[in-house]
Amino acid sequence: MAKHEKPSFVYVIHIAATPDSVWQALTEGALTRQYWYGRRADSDWKVGSPVTFWYETGSGEAVSDRGIMLESKRPRHLSYTWQVQFIEEMRDENPSRVTFDIELEGEDTKLTLTHNELEAGGKVLEAVRNGWPAILSSLKSLLETGEPLALTKVDQVAADAAA
Repeated sequence: MAKHEKPSFVYVIHIAATPDSVWQALTEGALTRQYWYGRRADSDWKVGSPVTFWYETGSGEAVSDRGIMLESKRPRHLSYTWQVQFIEEMRDENPSRVTFDIELEGEDTKLTLTHNELEAGGKVLEAVRNGWPAILSSLKSLLETGEPLALTKVDQVAADAAA
């Protein structure tokens, strides 16, 4: 990797669902909260609009992550900047970019996540490598079975934090 290039993370998953269902799962806060560690996505998904991820606290909601919509082509392509807000040592890293490409493959959907413009050696890069596979596997489980993976459910996350 050249010195001026920033690292990226790519993850591909096949889901037995329609592209519209996958788009809906990525953009509707009531759905994201189920499989995304309790995070509620909030945006109008128009280019230039804010994208905010909220999580429950003991006294309401707080911002987990935020960004700005870069591209939105329902139901095939979604891209926004990403900046972690809830972990202090990650807050100072420059915003990165999250892109979802959604393609129909036969009767299933191929979802390709590209998270790029990450800081080499940064804490966000490390978190992305661990977080996205669990989040997208839980999204797949939710769409295919009606239940997210246990490890990404809010009650499990809270129990793990208390342990």
